Amino acid sequence: MGLLLRVLINAAALWVAASLIPGIRVDGVGYTLLAALVLGIINAIVRPVLVFLTFPITLLTLGLFIVVVNAIVFWLATLLPVGVHAEGFGGALVGAIVVSIVSLIASSFLKDKD
Repeated sequence: MGLLLRVLINAAALWVAASLIPGIRVDGVGYTLLAALVLGIINAIVRPVLVFLTFPITLLTLGLFIVVVNAIVFWLATLLPVGVHAEGFGGALVGAIVVSIVSLIASSFLKDKD
């Protein structure tokens, strides 16, 4: 799946999260695309390091700590001036869950040609 398609899926997921969760706010469509790109970059660079560093606690919680790692990544993306804002870590946690679910559902409809 191409990079552009993944950014569009993440942007749609961010828009859904902002529509459903009162603690998440998006400043506009352009900012949503920018935030989706930044979220993808942070997911590619920072998330693997966090997953590696938190492996013992993830193992102890039977994988549930990955949700917290996703929330940290989402929260880091909202700290940058990209037009998406989360009110507190709770908003980032729920936002990360919604973005993950929407991205998973949207990606499941698209097949890789590999």
